[in-house]
Amino acid sequence: MRLLRNRPTPPAPAEPGDTLATAESLHVRLGTRDVLHGVDVTVRAGEVLALVGPNGAGKSTLLGALAADIPAADGVVRILDRPAAEWSAPDLALRRAVLPQSASLSFPFTVEEVVRMGRAPWAATAPEDDDRAVAEAMRQTDVTAFAPRPFSALSGGERARVALARVLAQRAPLLLLDEPTAALDLRHQELVLRVCRERAAAGDAVVVVLHDLGLAAAYAHRVAILRAGRVAADGAPEEIFDQALLSEVYDQPVEVIPHPRTGALLVNPERNL
Repeated sequence: MRLLRNRPTPPAPAEPGDTLATAESLHVRLGTRDVLHGVDVTVRAGEVLALVGPNGAGKSTLLGALAADIPAADGVVRILDRPAAEWSAPDLALRRAVLPQSASLSFPFTVEEVVRMGRAPWAATAPEDDDRAVAEAMRQTDVTAFAPRPFSALSGGERARVALARVLAQRAPLLLLDEPTAALDLRHQELVLRVCRERAAAGDAVVVVLHDLGLAAAYAHRVAILRAGRVAADGAPEEIFDQALLSEVYDQPVEVIPHPRTGALLVNPERNL
């Protein structure tokens, strides 16, 4: 007699503004070092939330904690109103998808095989559903032409886009992306952030770690500025991208000005050449 295991249940569709994840008084310690100190962050459906701040501010650690990959020393992370630690791995994989900073594989998988790995949480679905999700994710990230190529033969930027396609194919309502534009050229930086906005417009919640404040200003609905493991400011870019605050946080003079033609917010380091 074969025992049937309970299949994980996909989450119900979220409404715009629904809270999909929170960090409440979150403290994280890595080794002997306290990295996050009492962080509060809310992640909502329909929004792109950018985490910005200087190196070592705790951005990737916060993302890892929101993904339930890094445990809290104190405080709590909730995913869909439930403590993250209480979700089983299969259920969690249907609710959040994570893009790490770098992607490496030891075996000679093709690009399509790598993207298809994102469908693993949906093992019980029809093959045609998997095919559609994989094809759509590859189209969105502009990697369809690479489908038969070995992942190991790609450039760094191409690998980064394939890794993002795998995350998109997972079709989770909470996307957690760590520096998805770091290895990309100008065109593909814009493409990736447009995809983030599209996923938010479709009802997902997207949290993205960015170093480029100009991209954060252009594409994020909300920004959390981290400094030394704490949230220095949280709000819409036009509300919190203050010249004095950014200059202090980054220890570098920064200018925040409106675009002369569109009025969009421009954030640049002050340079004396």
